[in-house]
Amino acid sequence: MMMTGAPVQRAQVENLYVEAMVLADEAHAAFAAQRNLGDLRSGAGAQIGLACESLKTTTRLMHVIAWLLHRRAMFAGDPGAGPNDSAARIGDPVAADWDVCAGFDVSVRRIISASERLFERIAAIEAGWDVPEAVTPVQALLAQLEARL
Repeated sequence: MMMTGAPVQRAQVENLYVEAMVLADEAHAAFAAQRNLGDLRSGAGAQIGLACESLKTTTRLMHVIAWLLHRRAMFAGDPGAGPNDSAARIGDPVAADWDVCAGFDVSVRRIISASERLFERIAAIEAGWDVPEAVTPVQALLAQLEARL
């Protein structure tokens, strides 16, 4: 079943995919650097908090990337990628614990925040794409004419 998405939707998915992959690379590097610094200056509680937030951020980004890859497959007409598949839905967000994040470096907090915003953008796009297109006045008039014939 080939998805007849507008070229804008395809371009949007491609651009978001690149953005998500770059953010995933940045997250990996930033969390690794924070872990290395944390070994020297923080306790076990802080390290556990960092590990948890790292997992949440990674999970959030992987959900986004999976959704984008599924949309790409739908646009390409992959018969295994349908609109009713579980991968076709972004799902519920995994929220960061900002009380824990307050102790992280600014760069790590920026990445966590960016991953939450990207997830929210994907959820909004999905919601907007699922809304049926409104019938234009011209289409309504044509439908009335067609019904009379």
